[in-house]
Amino acid sequence: MTDDTPDDLRRLLLELKTEHRDLDDVITRMAGDPAVDQLRLQRLKKRKLAIRDDINRLENQLIPDIIA
Repeated sequence: MTDDTPDDLRRLLLELKTEHRDLDDVITRMAGDPAVDQLRLQRLKKRKLAIRDDINRLENQLIPDIIA
């Protein structure tokens, strides 16, 4: 990812935030269903956490280091 421009990173960040929000909606709906597939629900939660990690990594790349 070293060749990505800040605009590319911002675009990817926006896509990841959208996917994260969509997964949150799906997980919330599934959690309310008593007949939910628990394995699928766990996989969705893990994917959501992985996306959150990617979002944090990208945000850190876009924010310049500030030396105090």
